Amino acid sequence: MMNGSRAIKALLIAVAVMAPADFGYGAPKPLNSMITGSVTSQPIGHYEFCKANPAECAVRSRAASVPKVTDHGWSVISEINATVNHSITPMTDLEIYGRDEVWVYPTDVGDCEDFVLLKRRKLMSAGFSAADLLITVVRKPDGEGHAVLTVRTQSGDFILDNLNDQVKLWSETRYTYLKRQASYDTGRWVTIENGNADVLVGALR
Repeated sequence: MMNGSRAIKALLIAVAVMAPADFGYGAPKPLNSMITGSVTSQPIGHYEFCKANPAECAVRSRAASVPKVTDHGWSVISEINATVNHSITPMTDLEIYGRDEVWVYPTDVGDCEDFVLLKRRKLMSAGFSAADLLITVVRKPDGEGHAVLTVRTQSGDFILDNLNDQVKLWSETRYTYLKRQASYDTGRWVTIENGNADVLVGALR
């Protein structure tokens, strides 16, 4: 039989070995990658875009490992995000075309979806796969709908946004994530199941 001090020491060792890594912390850690769910509705603007550009919405990708982005790759991502943000003047579809939900490649003016399309095309030209460049629909804190580009990497899902030159991990943004293109089919869209988890909590200031 152990004496009192030896018993306490043994108990402390057992707790140290068996305690979970987040022992003592009540808040969950944010997820680096989105969890997608079932196939969902395609935004009407993307549907019309696909009718006009069928080849762009017919890319099928087999399941593959998410890529590891090199330092050079990150530089390319950051440069394209900032360059497009500063080369296109933001205007609404209503201001440009007199109607909503027009998705096109911009030349000098465009709305959020147009920024996304141009960034996606430039990144694909730089060697990134369509399966890892996903148009994503979110809700801003004010409730307004918005589109961003998700770049899938081994480090997590990162967001290219015309409202921010800084490329951020999705869980570090202020958005509620609703749906995005499927990684296996550029013409299909899937829900984002953890779009509310850990996304808004740390962003409210």
